[in-house]
Amino acid sequence: MMPILNADMLDVIQRTILSFVATVNEDGSPNLSPKASLIARNDALFFADIASPRTIKNLRRNPEISINVVDVFARRGYRFNGMASVLAAGDVDREYVTEWVRRTNGSDYPVNHVVRVDVREALPLLSPAYLFGEKASEDTLREVYMTKYGVRKRD
Repeated sequence: MMPILNADMLDVIQRTILSFVATVNEDGSPNLSPKASLIARNDALFFADIASPRTIKNLRRNPEISINVVDVFARRGYRFNGMASVLAAGDVDREYVTEWVRRTNGSDYPVNHVVRVDVREALPLLSPAYLFGEKASEDTLREVYMTKYGVRKRD
């Protein structure tokens, strides 16, 4: 089977700081949880449960998951749908993600669980600006939204 995650998806995941994980609560209502720990490894996605007990509870009951990753400046990204599993203590990927979180955020960040997502579908997310009107380019949108958000390029 061919890998689902391509180079552009990996690039968007790496440069996007915040992603959003959707799970289903016991009553069928949606649960949306922000994640700043999403990484790709071995053609799967992983994130740490730092403060998301409801997400973990939902995934243990129903492993279906959707993750949105959007570069806010380029106004594009991906929706990843798949099946999640909470990794057991001692799992190599769990240890890898735990160490990555601690290197990135500091040793005081708890990693309560690590979730692996086997992606079954990856769909592009695009701002309507790519489709309508003058059909802006990514570079143009990046410049417009960096200005809008008050972000300056480094010299």
